[in-house]
Parts: sequence; structure tokens; C-alpha cells
Amino acid sequence: MNVLSYAAQSASGDLAPLALERREPRTDDVVIDILFCGVCHTDLHLARNHGGFTSYPIVPGHEIIGRVRQVGAAVQRFKAGDLVGVGCMVDSCQHCQPCLKGWEQDCAEGATYTYNSIDRHDGMPTFGGYSNAIVVTEKFVLTLPEGMDPAGAAPLLCAGITTWSPLRRWNVGEGSKVAVIGLGGLGHTALKLAKALGADVTLFTRSSGKEKDAFRLGADHVVLSGDPAQMAAVAGRFDLIIDTVPYDHDVNPYMPTLVLEGVLVLVGYMGPLGTPVNAGAVVRGRRAITGSFIGGIAETQEMLDFCGKHGVVSDVEIISIQQINQAYERILKSDVKYRFVIDMASLKS
Repeated sequence: MNVLSYAAQSASGDLAPLALERREPRTDDVVIDILFCGVCHTDLHLARNHGGFTSYPIVPGHEIIGRVRQVGAAVQRFKAGDLVGVGCMVDSCQHCQPCLKGWEQDCAEGATYTYNSIDRHDGMPTFGGYSNAIVVTEKFVLTLPEGMDPAGAAPLLCAGITTWSPLRRWNVGEGSKVAVIGLGGLGHTALKLAKALGADVTLFTRSSGKEKDAFRLGADHVVLSGDPAQMAAVAGRFDLIIDTVPYDHDVNPYMPTLVLEGVLVLVGYMGPLGTPVNAGAVVRGRRAITGSFIGGIAETQEMLDFCGKHGVVSDVEIISIQQINQAYERILKSDVKYRFVIDMASLKS
């Protein structure tokens, strides 16, 4: 099946048009015409091979909203015309302990990611959402709630589930006190979701001037993390801190702000922390530092249904596919509020 896409052919080259072949639909496949695709920081990292494991050509994009074109003979949940989503994964082994628990992202045999991965059935590379169509097995296709803005919904398939999963795991609800570190694509979504769940929400930021936006997005309080007096004033306050910072940083200043048995969850950074963690701040107070990586398919559908009910979507700037290289440069400068989303109709030109 021939499709048009935008791809990177090397770590240093711009993304440019590329015709490629997707598999012919299997009996459990859904063929989706892509309408919108969010632009994630991971897209930039992989396109530029920052991790050293990119296979070229690479077609990024794992925040996909589209309309079903056709379905295989065994598909039961979808029909032509349905508005659907595809997130970070398109398959997993389906039989290991994590998969059976609904944690396909932690598949013991390795999840098949939406791009820069290998299809476990035919051995072909996977290509992402910077294209006009995609073929995905039914189990990994998500239903978009009726009336939800499709462009604003796209980033929920990565940024949304990444922050929703720890909120649900630690049972955030009415009376919970939640803090979010960082106000970017992940952080702004975390504020919205925590507020919609009924929590009292605080933003930790290093920069003044973000108060107005933070309050609009759902924060009840804003704390400048570089101000010792403001940090001391929130000592022992938070049940849960969601740390969305995407680079190496010192987590120690935040630990005293947790309650007894409070938890700080890393969701934005996956590398080594350069500043050692003071074990005393963890041991005293029975506090914990843990991590969370996207979320499973059932959990992602739960998140979408919740967002549809509560009117939660991402704040987005819609761009054409021809602007993608400039968008990457702007992401590096944190010059987006708060997520770029590509209108894939622009690919036709």
C-alpha cells in the first residue's frame, strides 16, 4: 500500500517528502487516513539520532488522529468512517505478564513502537504518523470520544497518557495535593488532568511570569523552585509530584515538599541523574522516587474517555507538514505553547 510521508534520511538532514510502502491489511488490521499528528520531543530526538539507535529512513509521529478507511475481516470494534487514534505502540507480544496486566509498554519481548521499530510478524520497519495513512492492528487502535476536538486530542496519545498513568496509579482525586514540575507539553497536560480529577494542583517552575498561564491551565498555586522561602512554605505538602523535566536536573529540592509516604514520579527524563539523591530525604518520611512510561492501551482509552467527558484537550499550535523542520528548531528553544500538531491535509500539496 503506497503512502506519502515526511521522513528523515539522516541525522543531519531535514525531513522531506518520501513515498513508502505500508503492509497490505491483515484480517485484524484497521486502515486509517491520518488527519492530525502531534509533534513530540521524542520525534526530534529520534529523527536526529540523539540516542544512537535510529534506523533511516525514519517517519516520526506517534500522536495520530484519523478516520477509518477500511477494516479487515476479523475486525469487530471499528468500521469505515470512525474517528480513531493511534499512540506510541502498534503491537506487543500479548502473552507476557506485563501485556496480560495491560502494560503493553513494558512488554517483556519489547513493544512494537509506532515508528523506528520492527513489525513482529513480517519483519518490516514501522513508520509513524507524518504520513497520509497508517495500518494498525485493531487492539492498538483507540476510539475518539464523540465531539472531542481531533487536533487537541492528538497529543493526549503521548503527553496525555504519560501524565494520566501516574495520576491514576496513585489514586489522585478529591482532596489530593499534586505538584507538577515544568510547564511544557507534558506539564500543561498534567495540570489539566490533575485539576479535572479534583486535586489541589501546584506548578513548580524556575521562571517567573508563568502564573497566568498556569492558573488558566488548572493550577491553584505556583511556586518558584529557586526561591528558598517559597520552597520552605510548601514543605510536607504534596501527596504526588509529577516531574516532567526532559533533561538532567536535581530532584533533591523537591523531596522535602512531599508528605509522609509521598511520591515523586519521573516521566520526562530517562537518563542518569547527575546530582546524587540525598537518601536521607527518602528514608526519613518513607518517601519514594519512581518512574512511569506512557501507559497501556486500556489505560489510554480510559484517559481519552475521561478527557471527552471533562472537556480536556491539549493546547496546540497547528502547522503544515512543510513547517516541520522549523517546528523542530522551535521545540529546541521551548518556543511552543504547548504542542505542535500537524494538519496532515497539508501533505497533499
